[in-house]
Amino acid sequence: MTATDTRSDARSIFIAASPAQVFAAMSDADRVARWWGPEGFTNTIDQFDFWPGGTWLLTMHGPDGKDYPNESRFTHIVPGEHFEIEHLSGHHFILSIELKPFEQGTQVHWRQTFDTVNDYLQIAELVAAANAQNLQRLAAEVLRARGNA
Repeated sequence: MTATDTRSDARSIFIAASPAQVFAAMSDADRVARWWGPEGFTNTIDQFDFWPGGTWLLTMHGPDGKDYPNESRFTHIVPGEHFEIEHLSGHHFILSIELKPFEQGTQVHWRQTFDTVNDYLQIAELVAAANAQNLQRLAAEVLRARGNA
């Protein structure tokens, strides 16, 4: 186990679409607004500068009626393969998403790494559920768009 494993939530999902199709759902602000976040959340994206160093300003609207403003920065982008953000507001973390081509689809690897083990453990249960739902919503968005193509 590496040091980051003790302060990260890592998971993956297989999506029956090409890496380019998956990446398209991750790099288009309108599409991100449809899938980002756990079930029951909707999003308003105020800024989405999808390039290394670019700003991402997002307000997540919870099913509880509350708004959750988020600020992130894109730190690394390789089209069709990988992107990484640094979440700057609230809990600080790095989110890395890798796309690996497989026969008939893409394996999406998602790793959310917090600054400390304690930071992660405070919200680990919430993060695990939210990330699993996030990946399901991403898969649904990719397949929805693929079905409309």
